[in-house]
Amino acid sequence: MGLTYAEVTLESTFRKRKLNTRALADSGAVFMIIPQHIALQLGFDLEETSTREVTLADGSRRQVPMVGPLRVHFEDRWCDLSALVFGDEPLLGAVPMEMMDLVLDPASQQLRPNPENPYLPGALAK
Repeated sequence: MGLTYAEVTLESTFRKRKLNTRALADSGAVFMIIPQHIALQLGFDLEETSTREVTLADGSRRQVPMVGPLRVHFEDRWCDLSALVFGDEPLLGAVPMEMMDLVLDPASQQLRPNPENPYLPGALAK
């Protein structure tokens, strides 16, 4: 087993800017995370954003910018959300994967649509 990456398109729905990139699919993380250089390429002004306190894997806490609205595309699925801005590569956490009804298969190192809902994303609403 190793790291799983997925080809995604990130879109600033307000600025109408798109960027194709490779994101680390990490079911142990919660949010969508993008590095500062991608946030700037998408047209976000990091001085006019809200911030969020996050706890990192090492237990430390820090304040990071949160930008949005951001649309994340994977294959024929998409979701709208906000993203945290830090780190050195895009990270697709559990929330965007759940919103697009994607499953992570660490054995094959692939991210794919849920086979129980192959045509449209499904979601629990209870």
